[in-house]
Amino acid sequence: MTTGVWGDETFVENLRAVGARAYHDKHPFHVAMNEGRLSPEALRGWVANRFYYQRNIPIKDAAILSNCPVREVRRVWIHRILDHDGNSENEGGIEAWLRLGEACGLSGAELIEDRHLQPGVRFAVDAYVNFARTQPWPIAIASSLTELFAPDLMAARLAAFEKFYQWIDPRGLDYFRRRVTQAQRDSDNALAITLEYCNTPELQREAVRALEFKCDVLWSILDAVHHAYAKNC
Repeated sequence: MTTGVWGDETFVENLRAVGARAYHDKHPFHVAMNEGRLSPEALRGWVANRFYYQRNIPIKDAAILSNCPVREVRRVWIHRILDHDGNSENEGGIEAWLRLGEACGLSGAELIEDRHLQPGVRFAVDAYVNFARTQPWPIAIASSLTELFAPDLMAARLAAFEKFYQWIDPRGLDYFRRRVTQAQRDSDNALAITLEYCNTPELQREAVRALEFKCDVLWSILDAVHHAYAKNC
C-alpha cells in the first residue's frame, strides 16, 4: 500500500474530521427524528424522500464500476449493487425500504412514482449520481466514506424508531437492522481502497473534498425535507 503526503493515519484523521463537523446526524430534522419529535406526516415525508436516494445508490455504484479498470476493486464493489437491488437469495435494500414505507402508511406506488419527492431532494441526489459518473473512480469511492459514520447512526436510528414510533410495524425496520453490519463492512472496504489509490497529495485533498461534498448532499436532502415538513416536527 502506498502512503500519501499525510500518511495513512493523518489521512484517516482528516477524513473522520469531516464527519465530526458535517455529517447529517447533526441536522435539526435528524435530531428531531431521533428525539421522537416528528409527527407521522413528517416521518412519512422523510421516508418517501429518502427512498429517492436509496434507489439511486446502485445507479451511483454502477457508475463507479463503469469507470474503474481495476478488477480487484470491481470484485469488492459490485456487492453493493446486489445489496440494494437484491437477487434470488436477498430481497435487497430497496425492497426493504418499500416495506418501511408500507409500515409507515405509504404505498409502494407512492414511493416508486415519487409522489412526495421534493425538488431539492431530487437535485441533491442527481448531483451525487452525476459526481460518481464524472469524477475519477477513487474520488467517487472516497465520497462514499460517510459510511464511516453510518453504523452508529443506524444503531441510534433503530433505537429511536423502536422507542418513539411504535405505531410503525417493527417488520418495517429491517433495513436499519441489516445496515448496522453492512455499513461497517462497506466502510472498511471503501477506506482500504481509498488509502491504497488516493496516494498522491492532490488525490488525498480531492478525497477529503469528495467526502465534504457527500456530506453536503445528505445535509441538502434533510434541508429540503425539513422545509417541507417543519410545521410537523
